[in-house]
Amino acid sequence: MRSTTDSPAREAHPHHPLMARAAREAARLARGVRADQLDGPTPCAEFDTRTLVNHWVLYTSHGLERRARREAIPPELTERDFTADPDWADAYAAQLERAVAAWADPAAWEGEIDFGGGSAPAATVAQMVIKEMVVHGWDVAQATGQRVEVDDELAGLVLAVVEEHGELYRQYDGFADPVPVPATAPLLDRALGASGRTPS
Repeated sequence: MRSTTDSPAREAHPHHPLMARAAREAARLARGVRADQLDGPTPCAEFDTRTLVNHWVLYTSHGLERRARREAIPPELTERDFTADPDWADAYAAQLERAVAAWADPAAWEGEIDFGGGSAPAATVAQMVIKEMVVHGWDVAQATGQRVEVDDELAGLVLAVVEEHGELYRQYDGFADPVPVPATAPLLDRALGASGRTPS
């Protein structure tokens, strides 16, 4: 029983449920990737599906957990071929759960995180990784004959992140030039167009 002198429990950050939903969708898409698709092309011209999946798994699950804990990603992870494990998709789903759990602590969303050679607010970093889950999830889906399913609230966050940080991503060749998409298009299509992708 809590004493009257205990501080009240702090509520989770409002974007934490969106992170959890993005993670569930990423896990679902990962489980839809067949082994014979890993050497195929993707919307990211410089990545085949295996390279894209390894990038996606590394930064949106292992990297996401370590950002919450303010830990560096060790070389054994940056150099790993996650797809060499036949059960990589299940391992990714489990790691996503651990990462989302690490961000359940409101303190994880506070302060700064070393990011991209400098630092950025923790909440900004978390939002950018949520964007990576969804946008690279779309890339994986396009490469493997799947369809991304996200609600408007999550798609709206992704659009906001892409619009706010698009020029930064383009400086590092993370995005191509924007693709025109009607203002009446679904939010996810608008986010994809703003990131230089052509929505299907």
